[in-house]
Amino acid sequence: MIEQEFLHYSADQLLTFCGRIEDCLGRLSAEQVWTRNSDNQNAVGNIVLHLTGNVRQWILGGVGGQPDQRDRASEFAARGGLAPADLSAKLKAVASEAAETIRHLPAERLTERKVIQKIYDVTLMEAIYHVVEHFAMHTGQVIFATKLLSGEDLKYYEHLKEPARAAGTSLP
Repeated sequence: MIEQEFLHYSADQLLTFCGRIEDCLGRLSAEQVWTRNSDNQNAVGNIVLHLTGNVRQWILGGVGGQPDQRDRASEFAARGGLAPADLSAKLKAVASEAAETIRHLPAERLTERKVIQKIYDVTLMEAIYHVVEHFAMHTGQVIFATKLLSGEDLKYYEHLKEPARAAGTSLP
């Protein structure tokens, strides 16, 4: 059933992106995680806090029915205070719970409508799609920042250097 494929793929993607961010956080010092070049830029730490709040609000709250207690402004106002390992643990816990919520959502609920953030009237399918897309975009930002800050090749696509090995490999 296509609906189940959507739910499982969405959950898998969320966890893949989370794993990439966890890896990036493991490569950066606390100073690097909270580095910003100007006030109009977000540090990696802010992006992680933002993703944690977004997933909690949209999936755990909007899809899963948990109370919405998000303080979005504080996600961007933070200037430190959490170590990379603590940020990683918070993000992993929320992403794991969200993935389970998505995986166990009955397919017939995908067209159910919810109002999220008091202004977005969306179906649960739209909420899930929004979160996965949003998470992907910010994962790219964290990867880019990590490459800039560390100078490292993160080697996420190393398998593509060997065409024989890459054949039949699922998307990373």
